[in-house]
Formats: sequence, structure tokens, C-alpha cells
Amino acid sequence: MLRSCIIVVTTLAVVASKNLVQSAGKDWYKNSLVYQIYPRSFMDSNEDGVGDLNGITSKLEHIADIGADALWMSPIFTSPQKDFGYDIANFTDIHDEYGTLDDFDKLVQKANSLGLKVILDFVPNHSSDDHPWFNKSIHREKPYDEFYVWRDARSYDKDEPLPPNNWLSVFGGSAWKWNCKREQFYLHQFVEGQPDLNYRSPALRKEMENVITFWLDRGVEGFRIDAINHMYEDERFLDEPLSNIPGLPDDDYDYLDHIYSKNLEETYEVLKSWRELMNNHPKNPDTKMILTEAYTDFDLTMKYYISGSTVPFNFMFMGDLHNKSSAADHKHLIDRWIENVPNGTEYVANWVVGNHDNHRAASRFGEKRADQLNMIATILPGVSVVYNGDEIGMLDRNFTYNETVDPAGCLAGPDRYHLKSRDPERTPFQWNSEINAGFSTHNETWLPVNDNYKFLNLEAQKNQDWSHYKVFKSLIKLKKKPVIEQGSLEVELFCFDCCISENVLGIVRRYGKSVVALIVNFNDNIDVTIDVTNWLNIPEQLTVYAPSVHSKLRPRTEINMGSVTLPGAASVVFATRDLFD
Repeated sequence: MLRSCIIVVTTLAVVASKNLVQSAGKDWYKNSLVYQIYPRSFMDSNEDGVGDLNGITSKLEHIADIGADALWMSPIFTSPQKDFGYDIANFTDIHDEYGTLDDFDKLVQKANSLGLKVILDFVPNHSSDDHPWFNKSIHREKPYDEFYVWRDARSYDKDEPLPPNNWLSVFGGSAWKWNCKREQFYLHQFVEGQPDLNYRSPALRKEMENVITFWLDRGVEGFRIDAINHMYEDERFLDEPLSNIPGLPDDDYDYLDHIYSKNLEETYEVLKSWRELMNNHPKNPDTKMILTEAYTDFDLTMKYYISGSTVPFNFMFMGDLHNKSSAADHKHLIDRWIENVPNGTEYVANWVVGNHDNHRAASRFGEKRADQLNMIATILPGVSVVYNGDEIGMLDRNFTYNETVDPAGCLAGPDRYHLKSRDPERTPFQWNSEINAGFSTHNETWLPVNDNYKFLNLEAQKNQDWSHYKVFKSLIKLKKKPVIEQGSLEVELFCFDCCISENVLGIVRRYGKSVVALIVNFNDNIDVTIDVTNWLNIPEQLTVYAPSVHSKLRPRTEINMGSVTLPGAASVVFATRDLFD
């Protein structure tokens, strides 16, 4: 066991007046929780093994119960499902496995009755090759002839057309596919069945604006914009340079440095036009949320704020931090985000715990730390984004190559599928210990359920004295109080034996006499004893508000903050008594 010396490291204070005040109407999003649903895996209502809209509707009470403000659904549109919905054949209709437009309207109506806003996935970079636009573009029907990115062959090798350049698909291999009828290549930055749309066509841009308006008219109050930084390509179509990352095959996407096929300035201009369109929509005066997905450099991500994004996704928990990251690593990245949010009351930070494209939080950071990211994302100011299952600490399921259905994994081949497949994090939600975790009564589900559902499920956690579910609910209840909505912020490292610690992080929020302190022990197996009173200048007595499940602490326990012992991998939220009901 390690004992602490006195204090002190740096403090970052964020005054409440900058970005943190939440009120009704246009400011609803500023301290919100957004809950992502992967529709195929949430709830099956018609016993076919695939989740659907009516299944989601039947479980909306759960989403309201945990304190969410909005639910975001991954694509539900008409699709051949080559990329499980991200290949869209009709942007304004529902995929038949998921239901109908009437089912969607009922979902929105019930969500609104529960105080939930509905956010849809908007996939602007590409359509399906089954979309009528693409067939018309192949046959050069105007204006559809310019709806996609077409190029002539660079040259021919024994009558075999060669691609216009060396660009690669995100899923591996060439990003170009020859079309015999049009006698040109089309660009597909993802799978072959996802031809890239051409935003240099005014007619295409107008059609996509019509798509946004269609869903706003049906009561949608925001969009998560998929792969936004891929929308434009350099018009010169030059070869891209090598990334020089060692050990990659030459058909791997990361083999190249993508300086000509993403992150172009025109993308920000289109986003501004979409923000204006949504702001001017007459159906509901509340701010329409825009969440932008761009796996890109930090500075380029921050530019989305001033271009109209409410939530330029902060992927630091998935892209920059992992189970070996230190307290100092976390502090650095938290400080960087807070310090770089643009000035202006409309801009707030955001913290993404998980999503359908990355391994589950509890698998990335370890089961003992399953509550850690939810705690950090909730206690910090701004928007928290969680993935269905994060609230109960769901884990990845391991897949064999033969079981793999995700195109990213299938195309990577049997030796590398485990590096690319997103199936492990997409397994069905674990509602209870009944057949298929209560997700479906069908013999087979579209992806197998994780075998741990018999003991890791929502129903079991509701009945336990303390569980990930109860941790999560208590966190969101705290998030809605003024101390989190409007309080100041300090993020500090501790010191042991008068040396800065890499392993203990403190986050403190203050508002009036209310104090919340989150302490995280990044030592996986070593207990630490800390004088928190001197370190963080907080009251000598606080109460355990939300301890992580494996912390050995229990809520409502009075603690002498002059000597707090945290087990290895523990995270604990302490609070003043006024914050308890």
C-alpha cells in the first residue's frame, strides 16, 4: 500500500459562465446524455432474430429511466445491408427488416412523450449501388450523371483498365471499381457497394438537403453525420503518399497518408449550410443537434464546432487512451479538449464512451474499470455519449473468422479479421437471463449473443444491491444537478512521496457549497491511500455517491477525506450531503 505526501499539481478551472449553463429550448443539449442504439441488436419484436423499430419503441422506458435526453439510432433506412445499413438504397424510407414509416412515427411520438429527442444517422458520403440514383448515373441520365465520383482509367494493361490513382478503401484494397456499362471507374471509399456521392454537383447537394428536411418534418431533432470528413476529394486525383507505418500490407487503408481523399475544406462549408437549414426549420424551435464523426487530427476536429457541429465527436477514450494509459495521459487530453472548445455560449465539450465501431469500454479498459469512463464522461462538463450496453458494462464477444459477418473483418481475411471486425461490440443487448438474453425468441440471432448474458444482464443488475446499472443511473441523476450543469472544474494529478503520480486522477466540480469529487486509481492491482482534503482542498467529510462496482465501497458511506483508501482500478465519486435526495 502506498501513502501520500501533501499536494499539489496543476488545476484547470472552467468558469460556469463560459459554456456550462443549461436551460430549456435551444440550450437543451448543453448538459445532455445521448444514448446510441444499434437497431439490429437492441430488441427484436417480430421474432426474426433482427432488432427493429417496434423493439426499440418497446424499450424506450429503459432509455428514459437511465436519464438520457436523446437517442441516436444507427441507420434504419432501406438497404441491401452489405455494410449493415450504411449502404443506403433509399434515404427516405425504412428498411423492411426494421419496420415502416408508420412504425417510425410511433417511435418518435412515444419518445417525445417520455421527454426523449430522436436523432438519426445521416450518411452523406455514399449511397448503396442499389440506389436508383446510381443506376441512372451509370446510364448518364442528367443530373444523376454527376451524382457520383466517376473517372476514366489511368491506362490499360492488356485491355484491363487500371484505376485512376492509388487510393485505398477503408476496408482494404483499391477504392476504385470499374463499371462496364459506363466504362469508367467509380470511387468507393468503403465497400464496393457504397459508391461515393459527388458534392461538387449542386443537384446532389439539393437532394441531400431534401433528405434532411424530410426527417425533420417527421419530428427528428438532430443527425449524427457519418464519415463526414470523407465527403470531398481533391479534384486533381493525385496519388497519395505512403504513410510509412511499418508492418502493414500494401492494400491496408493505413498504408497511405490520405491527404487528397479526406479532410478537405469544402466539407466545412457544406456543414454550415446544413446547420443553417436545420436552424431555419419551422417544426420545432429547439436547437437541432448535429453530431459529426471524423477520425482525424485534433485541430481539424475542433473546426467542426464553428462550422455547425454541436458535438464534433471527441474520440479520445477510443483513439488516444487505453488500459495502459496513465492519470497524466487522461489529464492532458481532458485539459486539451476543455481549453480548445471555442468561446461562445453555444459550444460545449463532449465525451464519447463507446460506439458500434470500437471495442466495448469494459473490454478496452478491463472489467474492473467498466464504470470508469462513464464516471469521467458524466462528471466532466458537456455532452456525454454512450453506446447501448455501456450502462450495464457489456463486454465484447470473441468471434471466429467463420462467424464474422462485418465486411471490415471479412475483407481483412482470416489472419487479420480480428484487427478489423466490429462484430465483437455489436452483439445483442442483454436484457435478462432468458433465451438470447431476452433480445429475441428466434432460434438464431443475426449475431450470436455473448454467453455471459446469463449473469451479465439488465434485469440481474436491477436486482443487485450495487451494479453497473445503478452506478450509471446515479451518475446521470447527479449530472442534472447545478453542480455539474454549472459548476467550476478542476482536473488534478496526485503526488506520492512528493513526486507527481502517474496513477491517481482527481476531478472536482464546485457550485456554491456543493462539491463533487471523482477519484480514479489507475493502478490495476495496487491500493492507494490518499489525503484528498489537502490535495483537492475539499471538506474533511464527504459521502460516497457512486463507487465503481469493484471498489469495495458502498454508496452513502461517510468518508474521512484525510485518509481515503482506493483499491486497484477503483473509481469513486464523492459528494456533499446536499446532493443526496
